[in-house]
Amino acid sequence: MIVEVVGGAEERPEARVVDVDNLTSLHLALGEVTDEEAAEVLERAGLGRLKDADTAFLDTAALRAAAEPRATAADWSARWDSMIGHARGKGWLSDDGASVQVQIESAAGA
Repeated sequence: MIVEVVGGAEERPEARVVDVDNLTSLHLALGEVTDEEAAEVLERAGLGRLKDADTAFLDTAALRAAAEPRATAADWSARWDSMIGHARGKGWLSDDGASVQVQIESAAGA
């Protein structure tokens, strides 16, 4: 699953959740946006916040709410729980489970 923040010189940046059936990986992909634009868009969308240039915290409830209605895999809910459990085991999930720490990557081609 990927949370993208994309935009361009003529566009207002937006956040979107894509690749919702791929629950083996989760990251934030930034397109042609500044860190300030990315932070503002993520917070405005309720999807999370930037920690630094390499790391973000995504809101697990908002992420699930954005992804689950568009999922096509029959076992999506169980796979979501497995992904969140894996994140917890790695220490990437907040103590209350409200956010998950992810890496920031380039959204080249987005």
